[in-house]
Amino acid sequence: MLLNQFKTGSVAASTLGGSRGSAVVLRKVKNMGKPETVKATASGSEGAASPGWLETNLGKATSYVDKKLHSDGSGAKGASDMVEYKGTAVVVKKLKMLDLIDRVADAQDDAAELLQGKKVSIQLMSGEIDPSTGKGMLSKETTLEGWVKIFDPLTAEQIPFELKWSVPKSFGVPVAIFVKNTHPNEFLLENFHIDLPDKSVAQFFTNSWVFNTEKTEPIGPRMFFNNKAYLPHETPAALKELRAKELETLRGNGTGERIVSDRIYDYDYFNDLGTPDAAEGDPAKLEELSRPPLGGNKEFPFPRRVRTGRPMCKSDPKTETRYQNVYGEFYVPSDERFDYVKMSDNKADLAKAGGHIAQTKLQVKVLKKASFESIADVKKLFAPKGETSGLNNVLPDKADVPAKDQHPLRFLNELTAQRADGQKPNAFRFPIPQILKHSDTAWQTDSEFARENLAGLNPMQIKLVTEFPIKSKLGPEFGDPSSAITAKHIEDKLEGRTVEEALSEKKLFTVDHHDTFLPWVERINAQPIGKSYASRVLYFLSADETLKVVAIELVLPPMKGAEKVSRVYTPPKDTSKTDYIWEFAKAHAMSNEMTVHQSISHFTLCHAVTEPAIIASNRQLSKLHPMMQLLKPHFRHTLTTNSTARMNLLPTGGTIELIYTPQKYVVRMASVFYRDNWTFENNGLPKDLIKRGMAVPDSSAKHGVKLTIEDYPYASDGLELWAAMKSWNSEYIDIFYKDDKQVQEDPELQAWYKEYRDVGHGDKKDAPGWIELDSKESLAEIVTTIIWICTAMHAPINFGQYDYASWMPQHPTMTRRLIPEQGTKEWEEMQADPEKFWLTLISDPDNTTTAMAVFEVVAAHAPNEEYIAQRSEGWTENEKVKEAFKRYQARLGELDQLIQARNADPKLKNRCGVGNFPFQLLRPVSAPGVTAMGVPNSITV
Repeated sequence: MLLNQFKTGSVAASTLGGSRGSAVVLRKVKNMGKPETVKATASGSEGAASPGWLETNLGKATSYVDKKLHSDGSGAKGASDMVEYKGTAVVVKKLKMLDLIDRVADAQDDAAELLQGKKVSIQLMSGEIDPSTGKGMLSKETTLEGWVKIFDPLTAEQIPFELKWSVPKSFGVPVAIFVKNTHPNEFLLENFHIDLPDKSVAQFFTNSWVFNTEKTEPIGPRMFFNNKAYLPHETPAALKELRAKELETLRGNGTGERIVSDRIYDYDYFNDLGTPDAAEGDPAKLEELSRPPLGGNKEFPFPRRVRTGRPMCKSDPKTETRYQNVYGEFYVPSDERFDYVKMSDNKADLAKAGGHIAQTKLQVKVLKKASFESIADVKKLFAPKGETSGLNNVLPDKADVPAKDQHPLRFLNELTAQRADGQKPNAFRFPIPQILKHSDTAWQTDSEFARENLAGLNPMQIKLVTEFPIKSKLGPEFGDPSSAITAKHIEDKLEGRTVEEALSEKKLFTVDHHDTFLPWVERINAQPIGKSYASRVLYFLSADETLKVVAIELVLPPMKGAEKVSRVYTPPKDTSKTDYIWEFAKAHAMSNEMTVHQSISHFTLCHAVTEPAIIASNRQLSKLHPMMQLLKPHFRHTLTTNSTARMNLLPTGGTIELIYTPQKYVVRMASVFYRDNWTFENNGLPKDLIKRGMAVPDSSAKHGVKLTIEDYPYASDGLELWAAMKSWNSEYIDIFYKDDKQVQEDPELQAWYKEYRDVGHGDKKDAPGWIELDSKESLAEIVTTIIWICTAMHAPINFGQYDYASWMPQHPTMTRRLIPEQGTKEWEEMQADPEKFWLTLISDPDNTTTAMAVFEVVAAHAPNEEYIAQRSEGWTENEKVKEAFKRYQARLGELDQLIQARNADPKLKNRCGVGNFPFQLLRPVSAPGVTAMGVPNSITV
């Protein structure tokens, strides 16, 4: 990943004291390359070389035109009545691709300045009322001088412009600025602040693309508020109208097609996943290429996405067309697009992953390689131990590569930089995942298969068994609801207990995907490739607090009048040799788990559920609202991440359909799960644990709940993090709300939550589990739940993907064959070479490497990742908020140390397992790259 230092300006995250383990991290904007500061009163740059004739005369002409266009801002008042305000605007010019400046656009902007006098200007608005207008006092406009340079940089650079305004002494603190851009092209106003005469600083919320003002009429100049928060009833008179106007702009009117300059947030269904027009009238192709809309119907309900307004397909008026904008993207509001550091980093990761899969893809295409020959053949995908694939440029115990050795173009830096210890990257092999680093065989053990339900990449599915036999909730058309697992199958594995005793002692647990899969199995198995069962895995909690797998049930549904077929598999007593039938059963159960992990736990319950929260917040909560300022850091990059998923991963023929067993049914299965299981309140960790029987309420316990399995790493670490997060949110709420009545009477807050529920989750608005927003306590629970989803719930699911799941034999995303029965040709084939048969049952080389490449990219932290212990510079002016956040940072630092101590405790056997792979996914911060740790502020990948 990108390093923390660049020759050019960069946005870098650095830990206090340089400690990788510290949670106290502050994001700072640094200008490592010291770009020249450009003053509004000068046409050139300080410290520049002597200008040539052309630059001198162009500067004179520009200065002359500027003097004619702009007064000194002093108005009619005498000099003694005026005071000078100084400000700094940090700008990034329009980009062409990655972090390369668009030179054509830059030339256009330069020509507009020189030939037409078109500039960028900033005007201040005071919180004091001008008696003549009844509105806030306004300064004169001040232009950004020195935009035109003879030698502009090739790559993105943060260019600071110094500005001055002469205003009346009664002007007070500016509460808003108006930015007018008469250039043809947009620019990024990354940062803006004003140094006031009393030495204080007024910081403004910017980091926004400012487009040509004439093109955004009738909206007019861009408006930015300062960083002081106000509840609606506290809004200064000068800001009331502007506060309402800004929200109206962001809501739009619900019509028209969105364009790249829009900042409009509106709702739509997931109705752009199919490509029916590509069928060209062929009925068979139409059936294959169409996908039903998700959301707005009872069969397939779903959270809402951002509306794009694209026309509907000719072949299916319920499906929206999928064409992309000029950036090759689906629409998202302009300020939601990836920043240039994130974009360059992401593209470089994709390029590297492409190199890692190239050799295998060639073998598949040319040699028609349909399966791996052996486990050793799979291992050839990875670089030998001790080498690196170049995925991480930063090593935890090494210093960063010196700035002098780094290229200013971030994309190239990612591809070419050596590791800090001097080793060259391996361009054609994947890095060794952590599951294989300490042991080549731990992955295949039953103990690791079981442990990962408590400390793996999807530790949110396991639940307590409360009845035996386990019963399905499906209708009678799916046969006998009782599980085929009987006491006879498991009682010899319960350490001397009967089933009844194990139940009463809360010793039996299950990961049960039976009801999620069974209605779809017949359709899945009718497809050419994937073959599936509905699975149910039963575990027993041993005396040492570790889980033992005691039975796997695989079920085929009733078909053609026959009853359903249930097969029960139990672990072999002789573990000295591989029991391949047992391995086949584990593979099918794990393949189902991988589908649930990606399509349900990951995309639906994290990404999709968060999207309407972002839309509702931007539509109903002003940037002045304290709750918007609390939530905003947790929404960064998520809409672009989700739109990219709709573009590449989820649609007809997309990556998710290609690599997971259910294929074209995978997203529909997730929709049905959302319909039948999702409730808002159960996204909060304590209630989720209670619902699954993994904890019980206990007022005497530290966090108000007692864990059913004490050594449950995700839950024990998670409860600490939940408590810290809720405490911080509660402190924050107490600063701004005096009592419950203010919560009840806050019109923006109430409209926000109502819209999130009634529109964003319109298909579930009448479902149980919605928390009533009527008190400070309920508000704290609501915002903590929303923040939890996009931070600590998402982090383990996402950032563990490469290190846990890239080793395909342990985590196959696809199963291609059912388990053979005795007396069949497949049984004979299996007996002849069971390992080879196993490799024909699970993912093929093409599928495997595609999945590995996806996991490699999405599990990586960007170099400018913002973690839960971080906020951007100038994020608040409130001293009480700053002090509360420091306490939150301290608690996160303590949690980081606690997690490391727990991982070092040999009595906690579920923390590391036989493979010595510690659970670190809830450590608050991380170095860049693939680390299997770190909790970012938002869903950024």
